[in-house]
Amino acid sequence: MDEAAAPRNPAETRLTVTSPEQMRELGLRLAGLLRAGDLVMLTGELGAGKTTLTRGLGEGLGVRGAVTSPTFVIARVHPSLVDGPPLVHVDAYRLSGGLDDMEDLDLDVSLPESVIVVEWGEGKVEELTDDRLEILIHRAVGDTTDEVRHVTLSGLGDRWAEAGLDALTG
Repeated sequence: MDEAAAPRNPAETRLTVTSPEQMRELGLRLAGLLRAGDLVMLTGELGAGKTTLTRGLGEGLGVRGAVTSPTFVIARVHPSLVDGPPLVHVDAYRLSGGLDDMEDLDLDVSLPESVIVVEWGEGKVEELTDDRLEILIHRAVGDTTDEVRHVTLSGLGDRWAEAGLDALTG
């Protein structure tokens, strides 16, 4: 296999979150690493904390509007209040196809000047950019009140190679 075709190893960080407040705080810390042009894909079971994490991102980015699940509107744009990039929050849960089904959202047009966060984006938005942050949030399923979440952050591409994801564990 030639070097150009070899898969790039992601920069990866794993951490444990024990409450919704800690998930929001993780989003706050992560916002400090984000910049315009970043694509963040969130994967996890229903109730895992994807929107709570995004709420922290929005707070950390200083955007306008309450960050809530955009399930029924598919996408919400939160303009910056601090001359930073807007946050585009997408919920792809109800979209069955790949990027073709998401074309009407114009994410490819928004990406250069925005931070785009896509919940349920796996298999749907990877074609937007080779550089992306994939966040997997795992929680116990079934009859449990356990608030523990295991979060894996995988930075793919040159953008994330030296982005400092390991600083989020502190």
